[in-house]
Amino acid sequence: MKFPSLFTFLFLLSLNAFAQIESSISRDNLIIGEQFKIIFDAANEERTINVYLPHSYHPDSTRTYPVIYLLDGSMDEDFLHIVGLVQFGSMPWINHLPESIVVGISNVDRVRDFTDSSALALDQEEFPTSGGSEKFIEFIENTLFPAIGSNYQVSDQRTIIGQSLGGLLATQILFEHPDLFDDYIIVSPSLWWNNESLLDQRLGSLEEKDIYIAVGDEGEAMRGYAEGLCEKIRPNHPESERVHFDFFPQCDHGDVLHLAVYNAFQVIEE
Repeated sequence: MKFPSLFTFLFLLSLNAFAQIESSISRDNLIIGEQFKIIFDAANEERTINVYLPHSYHPDSTRTYPVIYLLDGSMDEDFLHIVGLVQFGSMPWINHLPESIVVGISNVDRVRDFTDSSALALDQEEFPTSGGSEKFIEFIENTLFPAIGSNYQVSDQRTIIGQSLGGLLATQILFEHPDLFDDYIIVSPSLWWNNESLLDQRLGSLEEKDIYIAVGDEGEAMRGYAEGLCEKIRPNHPESERVHFDFFPQCDHGDVLHLAVYNAFQVIEE
């Protein structure tokens, strides 16, 4: 009679123990928020909205919460790691920002939604669906804001976070519709779009706005756009100290957002 080796015996024993442990585990879903669908009428499409609710949130409470609107806000984009920063930063012993609701707007066609019309043939050729930012801004203001306001306990304080083309859109909103948000976190904005024409526009009222601009080691052009945006805003802001700029030489275009948002939460006034 042939007996199993010691190794085989221990392996089978461990499998049996694991099976017993596994069978005793009670599983449940890990929930960090909610998700709902909303219609973007101008594009005749359904959009997914992800919502993070703070630990203290209760729908029957009269307490209200600031709202952070996140572009590129789907579950496989920036929603989870930005929510982590918000949750961490609002802990009482950290206190970088108040407990906040995060609203992540999932993408369908970010080129279409985050760019205005370009007069450059190259832009039109490389990005044929571009030019829909004004309709997307209207969707945010007239459809998304009311949906969030009527379903959640929100205050009047709003922040927008956008990177790359999302940073371009956040900059367009700052220039053309500044009162939609109180705080602007703009990271690596793609201000090369339409031959940098956005930087030539006049600024609206920036009173009481906190503006944070950041860029990584992404080449001289990208850093120049971000610095140029800061230089344009600061002299036109009644409180120039509320305009913040950070350069992250240790980061590139792919990983700068996380560190930039963390820093933004530390310097933006509550």
